[in-house]
Amino acid sequence: MSRAGKYPVKLKEGVSAAIAGNVLTVKGPKGELNLALDTKHAGLVDVVIEADNIVVTPKDAEDKASRAMWGTMTRNIRSAVEGVSDGFTKELYMKGVGYKASVNGNKLVLVAGYSHDVIMEIPAGLTVQMGETPTEFAIKGIDKCLVGLFADKVHKVRKADPYKGKGIFYKGEKIRRKEGKKK
Repeated sequence: MSRAGKYPVKLKEGVSAAIAGNVLTVKGPKGELNLALDTKHAGLVDVVIEADNIVVTPKDAEDKASRAMWGTMTRNIRSAVEGVSDGFTKELYMKGVGYKASVNGNKLVLVAGYSHDVIMEIPAGLTVQMGETPTEFAIKGIDKCLVGLFADKVHKVRKADPYKGKGIFYKGEKIRRKEGKKK
């Protein structure tokens, strides 16, 4: 039994859902997301909209792949509903001498200790909001996957260094400091 799949996805206030063909469309105050139901494992789960709930059930409860897609599809739908109602945010900060970030149009400019500035195109559907200091910023959007992928791409520009304690960090990320060479 899938722990994630056994509970129906409740539609929040102001959120509506519709199934057209093999696409689930979720609309809310922050925007609209389309979720494809005809993935590589099509035919393993049934998605039905009942009143204010979206119910996902496996077609064959004995099939391992069907049970796996049951939980996966439920979580994807739950993320879409949460995204169009509340949105997702990943907060990052930079540590290091001269490290800073800025937003220039639809580009994120990072000064991260290289001989050149790292300029990254902000994907459509995402916004980057600067914090109180030029070293803090937040990536916001309605698509959880897109927010996480872009945040990871930014994080990889200068990964956290355990020896010097500098780099780009997620808020709340703890890095274990290591001792350097002894003389």
